[in-house]
Amino acid sequence: MASLPQQCQSFQQFLESRSRPQIYMTHYGTHRVGFLFAPILIAWLVCIAVVGIYNMILWNPHVIRALSPYYIYKFFKVTGKDGWSSLVGIVLCITGAEAMFADLGHFSKLSLRMAFTGVVYPCLILAYMGEAAYLSKNKADLQRSFYKAIPEFVFWPVFIIATLATVVGSQAIISATFSIISQCRSMKCFPRVKIIHKSSEIHGQIYIPEVNWSLMVLCLVVTIGFKDTDHIGNAYGFAVITVMFVTTCLMFLVITTIWKRTIFAALSFVAIFGSLELLYLSSCLVKIHKGGWVPLLISFIVLCMMCAWHYGTSKKHDFELQNEVCVDQLLSFTPSLGIVRVPGIGLVCSNIATGVPPMFAHFITNFPAIHRVLIFVSLQSLMVPKVPPNEQFLIGRIGPPDYRFFQCVVRYGYKDDRDSYEFENKLIMRVAEFLQQEQDGGGGQTMSLIQKPSGPIVSALAASVGKNRINRKKRVRFQGTHVRDEVRELVEARESGVAYMMGHTCVMARKSSPFLKKFAIDFVYDFLRRNCRRPTVALGIPHTALIEVGMAYHV
Repeated sequence: MASLPQQCQSFQQFLESRSRPQIYMTHYGTHRVGFLFAPILIAWLVCIAVVGIYNMILWNPHVIRALSPYYIYKFFKVTGKDGWSSLVGIVLCITGAEAMFADLGHFSKLSLRMAFTGVVYPCLILAYMGEAAYLSKNKADLQRSFYKAIPEFVFWPVFIIATLATVVGSQAIISATFSIISQCRSMKCFPRVKIIHKSSEIHGQIYIPEVNWSLMVLCLVVTIGFKDTDHIGNAYGFAVITVMFVTTCLMFLVITTIWKRTIFAALSFVAIFGSLELLYLSSCLVKIHKGGWVPLLISFIVLCMMCAWHYGTSKKHDFELQNEVCVDQLLSFTPSLGIVRVPGIGLVCSNIATGVPPMFAHFITNFPAIHRVLIFVSLQSLMVPKVPPNEQFLIGRIGPPDYRFFQCVVRYGYKDDRDSYEFENKLIMRVAEFLQQEQDGGGGQTMSLIQKPSGPIVSALAASVGKNRINRKKRVRFQGTHVRDEVRELVEARESGVAYMMGHTCVMARKSSPFLKKFAIDFVYDFLRRNCRRPTVALGIPHTALIEVGMAYHV
């Protein structure tokens, strides 16, 4: 029993190396392949449990005494330093079970507890004890103990089920990666990537092609580069135990700030579980030069990429805030520049929630022509799954009514779908509702949250935005002549066309900036900006309706 973790290490590494086929299946969505998960996993667990019972009965029934905690003490007493070094292999025995908890976003805590306690844990224990019973009588088969312990007449069926089980088991890791990348992108800590929602009912079922292919390439590179299951096992074990230890440390914040428990309770939790994980981590640190450096290198590269993207994005946003054009200055520019008003609606998209972005001022000074109706739109991603429709748009007016300038803040959750055509219709209807509320409230230019639709306005816009032309004979009565004229102009402008104006910015560090800042902005951030998905693609803006304004930001 002293070398049990080392015997099962080879098969655990085999399972991890066989996890690549799931990468090819993920683009179908978990809702299409999920119906196969439960039967395959149950078949696999039943197989290893039955094989374990068979080996225990055939080779050594007394191995059941290994369940006693006494043998843990005896193991370290007899092996000493070698036993501590073998903890690297023991980690691989628990990493597969630890992956179950990545499914907490898809299943309840009760279902996971019942599955792990009633099915997974007993089957794993029976499988390991069966392998130990086989090794007690066949010590020469140390390197291939798992395969040799399987009866010859069921070897290939078990092998096929094992391969299918690894495909299913890798789904938890891949789905967790998609979820993490999606939320990091919402927090502006990761470059823009394409996120496809595979289910219209369950928004958590997403697929990210760039991340999916990156995982496949990394799997192939690690497998071909190492050509050794021991090094792959060391890399995987070090990565998982590090994640477990960091998670335990972060639980201190969860216990104290979210659960509102005492600091003593949080420290007790971290001390109990953290000390055990530190024991495993100390054993894995010795194996860094034998494969453990791979997760460190990958983590360092991803961390630098995320930090550079977040730093560059924040600097770009700060520059726009510091150089935004005030409303009074914009209104004073309008008559002096002789600006021509062309038919249609212009949507000026930027990250500024109030005021005018600098790229718009740059545009009108070089090309003095703007649309009849101008809406400055700011898209904000909130840390909530979905924003209620009645709280999604925040509308305000800029300047006197004759200018037809509006300010709009659109708030999205990280699970909200974004469609340009539906966005245009919703935005125009919200502006019309704002005009009606402004009339009812006696006017005003402050930002207003649209809480509920107003009947005649919604009816008029709903009837017009879905058509290709306006029915001139249809008469709709509005409250107030001024509101009626503005809504009519809004509908006519919508039919003339909608144009999106966005800034095509190049962020550069100043010449006096330190070398580290220049490297982060001019090289890393610029490389990521040029190779990630463009904002126009992410927002679904058609190319025929896009106006890009080039600017250089020196931050």
